[in-house]
Formats: sequence, structure tokens, C-alpha cells
Amino acid sequence: MLSNLNHLSAAHTGSLGYVYVLSGRVAEGISLLGHALSVTETMGIGVHQLAFLVYLGEAYLLADRLEDVFEYAGPALTLARESGRRGEEARALCLLGEVAARRDPPDHAEGHYHEALALAEELRMRPLVAHCHLGLGKLYRRTGTREQAQEHVATATTLYRDMGMTHWLEQAEAAGRAPLPRDRAGP
Repeated sequence: MLSNLNHLSAAHTGSLGYVYVLSGRVAEGISLLGHALSVTETMGIGVHQLAFLVYLGEAYLLADRLEDVFEYAGPALTLARESGRRGEEARALCLLGEVAARRDPPDHAEGHYHEALALAEELRMRPLVAHCHLGLGKLYRRTGTREQAQEHVATATTLYRDMGMTHWLEQAEAAGRAPLPRDRAGP
């Protein structure tokens, strides 16, 4: 009975932590998610452990703590692949793409995004498909690949609009308006 109570408490604590992260209370969310992850690891609750690894990676990304993202996204990817949880695998790949895209040079970002996109499309995870397109659009914009950048940002914009995801639609529209760097082959 106590085990079930601890399990439910960890699940609710982690869920609340993720809500805090998404609502801008990142530090509080990280604290709650860290506690929930610790409990799930101790109890061996793989289902929640995997979700909390991804949530913590996303939280650290929002906090712009890129090195900390790898601490959670890498193990999340491994655990997702080992357990056959393909949706979480796609989310972890997208997260790794986000981190790699922010590095200079953005090594492996394109590959992570494309792997995540393929899985997300196969699993019909439309919001994640849109996030992958937006990530690729920003990456291509940053690296000066104009046509691909515009194509991916346009796809993300359309998907966000169709799903009514206004927060993300605004981000995609802003990415579409951002100035493009000069072509590498240009003067």
C-alpha cells in the first residue's frame, strides 16, 4: 500500500513539476522533477522515470543549461530504445537536436531532428512533427541554407496553425521573419 502511495506521489510531483516548467516556473519545476525522478529510480518505475528524464531535459533546455540537458536526454534516449517506447525516443531525439543546434558548430543536430521527425511522423505525433520542422528551419536559417529553412518554418507554421497551438505558432512566425545570415558562398 505504501509503495502505491509513493508511486502516485512521485507521478503527481513529476507532473506538477513539468507544469511548472511549461508555465515559466522552471527552477521550481526542476526541483520537483528531480525529486520525482529520484523516487522513480529508487522504486524502479521505468514508465515514469523515462518521462521525467525527458521532462528534465526540456526544463534544462528552457533554463539554457545545455550541458545539463545531455545528462537527461542521453539516458532517456537509451532507456526509450531499450524499452521500445518509440514516442519517448522521438522526444529525446528532438531534444538532442535542440541542444546540438545551439552549439557551434551544430554537429549532429540535423541527424537528430531527422530521426525524431521520421519517428514522429510514423507515430502521428503532430505537435512533435511541427517542433522538428521548426527546429530544422531554425538550424537551416542559422547555417545559411535559405530554401530549406523557409520550407521547414512554413511547414511548422502550417501545422501549428492547424492544431491551434498559438504559442508555438507565434514562435514559428517569428522564426520566419528573422533575418537570414548571408550565404556562405556570397561576398
